[in-house]
This record gives sequence, C-alpha cells and structure tokens, in this order.
Amino acid sequence: MTSLAVNVLWFLIGLIILCGIIYLAIWVIESFVTAIPEKVKQGVWVIVLLLALIALIGAIAGGGSFRFPSIGGKSGSAFVTYTASTTADMRRMLA
Repeated sequence: MTSLAVNVLWFLIGLIILCGIIYLAIWVIESFVTAIPEKVKQGVWVIVLLLALIALIGAIAGGGSFRFPSIGGKSGSAFVTYTASTTADMRRMLA
C-alpha cells in the first residue's frame, strides 16, 4: 500500500512539472511569436490529460514502481550498470 501512495505522489509531481513546462511553452510562444487559437490550447491540454490518465492507471494497476516513459528504450537500471562498469574501467586505466 505504501508503494501505491509513493507511485501516486511521484505521478503528481511529474504531472505538475509537465503542466508547468507546457504552460511556459504556450506563454513563450504567445509572447514572442504569435497568438495561439483557443481550440489549439484546449487540444494540447486534452492530450496532456489523456497522457496523465494513462500514466496514473499504469501507476495504480502496475503495483510496482512508477517510471516515466524513457526515450530510447533503455531502463534506468541498465544505465546505472553501464556507468558503474565504465567508472570501474576508468579507474583501472588511471591507476
């Protein structure tokens, strides 16, 4: 039960950050480029809502740790393993 609460909290933190980035991008485009039609803004927020619902359902139904989708298909543990082996190789070369 604790892992579910942690997953939901991470989801909420990620959602707040994502919404802030999108709001900032819309503000910058409207300030420096051109006005965005209201329907386009609504469409963007609907897409964000759908992605948030998919991520929330995945966090709740998965039961495991919630992970944001990664670009490139590499998991976090593979990256950590790669960096650890690279660090060990670097230490051997420097010694």
